[in-house]
Amino acid sequence: MVTGQRRAVLIAGPTASGKSALALDRARAGSAVIVNADSMQVYGTLRVVTARPSAADEALAEHRLYGAVPASERFSTGQWVRAVEAVLGEIDPQREVIFVGGTGLYFTALTDGFADVPEISTALTLEVQQEIQDLDEPQRMRMLAAEDPETAQRLKVADPQRVVRAIAVKRATGRALSSFQEDQQPGLLVGWDIEKLVLSPDREVLRDRIAQRFAAMFDNGAVEEVEALRQQKLDPSLPAMKAIGVREISDWMDGIHSRDEAITLATIATHQYAKRQRTWFRNRMGDWPRLGLGGAPL
Repeated sequence: MVTGQRRAVLIAGPTASGKSALALDRARAGSAVIVNADSMQVYGTLRVVTARPSAADEALAEHRLYGAVPASERFSTGQWVRAVEAVLGEIDPQREVIFVGGTGLYFTALTDGFADVPEISTALTLEVQQEIQDLDEPQRMRMLAAEDPETAQRLKVADPQRVVRAIAVKRATGRALSSFQEDQQPGLLVGWDIEKLVLSPDREVLRDRIAQRFAAMFDNGAVEEVEALRQQKLDPSLPAMKAIGVREISDWMDGIHSRDEAITLATIATHQYAKRQRTWFRNRMGDWPRLGLGGAPL
């Protein structure tokens, strides 16, 4: 480590892999600050549903950007980057900073940089969503090619989320999404001493932990959180409303599913999410050292 160089530890991994516990152990050992790098844990109301650190854990070490955004808002990666910049400016440079979470794009923004695309209005995003909702993949690609041919050429598959994003950006700014991506900002941690870790526990072990964790969530506050969220009567398209467990518990409340069915559906959705996380880490962070459950050596 170069004298005067700031230090960060980056702990990534799929859901239920023990990231938060490892981060807390590391923070307590060295008086470090833990910064959230999970796109769902930034939202308030859903501490249990999104598996945010408990209040007791937060009392043991300084935690930043957890539950910091109302569930009624949309919080983009660009906003997270700017929030992290502000947090880093407030932390004593001598203190280690531990970033922990499962959102791969956040870690990419820290190490490699991020294309800072302007915020797009919710109304415009919903407008484009409605336009493409009945289109199949070839039709979506043709629509994207008509509005943003540059970005269309780069996409192998015109999945709905990417098409909506590209078209909304083009309509709002007059610029192709790909042009913003070419104008990428440098990583926030350029010049820092960085330790990178990816937790990669055995798949079967992870499956068991996911199943046990959601059943425990159901009995320890998740139901009350979803009820509190429902009472806010929020737009169903908001990110917080799409957190795994919200729809499943809400459907149970409405009598659509039994308790066991709700738990099973949420567990399946979490397995699928963990698989997507693993794919990102394998493809984009393949050179990061791997550890087992909770940081155990592989």
